[in-house]
Amino acid sequence: MEQIYIKDEYIRLGQALKLAGLVSSGVEAKIVINEGCVLLNGESVFERGKKCRNGDIIEYEGTKVMVNNAH
Repeated sequence: MEQIYIKDEYIRLGQALKLAGLVSSGVEAKIVINEGCVLLNGESVFERGKKCRNGDIIEYEGTKVMVNNAH
């Protein structure tokens, strides 16, 4: 499983997808989220601004990415 590291308490889902390299732009993130292609902790999410926190798992096209706090 891949990992991304954040310095704040949370990261918005669209930003997390970009940080993980799963999408190339915010527009692409919006499209795939609106189409229900992104899972957060195993559930479909339709909000680009959904807050992802330490330990959350994002899944897109079979790739899973865990959100971790950078220390």
